[in-house]
Amino acid sequence: MGNNNKAVAFVLALALCGLLAAEVAAATACDASALTPCMGAIMLGGAVTPGCCVRMRAQQGCLCQYARNPSYSGYVNSPRAQSVVRACGVPRPRC
Repeated sequence: MGNNNKAVAFVLALALCGLLAAEVAAATACDASALTPCMGAIMLGGAVTPGCCVRMRAQQGCLCQYARNPSYSGYVNSPRAQSVVRACGVPRPRC
């Protein structure tokens, strides 16, 4: 492989890494709607599903933001929500 081909391959690899990093960052952005799989457990006391826990762990860094938001605080701070957090093995946030 010539030097030009190596350089092109290197640039393409860097671009791919950049795209993957952007996708991961977008996936972990705070988005309360990402917790939709947990609504049955939080609102109705239903079973905590594996899908809920995956989303809860992904949104873990956002829980304090949601707890401070008047639109979500009643849900996030509820006893049911706290039991979902515990069931998913997510440490209780200290806000």
